Amino acid sequence: MNSPKIRIGGWFKTVNGDNLEVVAFDADEGTVEVQFYDGTVEEYDLEDWEALEVKTIAPPEDWSGSYDLSRDDYGVDLDHPAGETIPNPLDHLEDTD
Repeated sequence: MNSPKIRIGGWFKTVNGDNLEVVAFDADEGTVEVQFYDGTVEEYDLEDWEALEVKTIAPPEDWSGSYDLSRDDYGVDLDHPAGETIPNPLDHLEDTD
């Protein structure tokens, strides 16, 4: 079987429908390290890589799934677009000085 060219950062789909990204490739050792979309990391020798029968795909639109990121990981408030003023919840309290 002819597998697509192995390249770091390349996205592939297995015959089982799993999406994965190549995160490391060592031609001298004959190993391919991949991270599945769910975050699982696996290492394959070239024979096992061939057995996966992968096909090249475009990166998923939401590639963050493979990195197990949550909304808090982005460092921004995704509920309020940039430039929108966020009201202070204490503004309704009267000044007691």
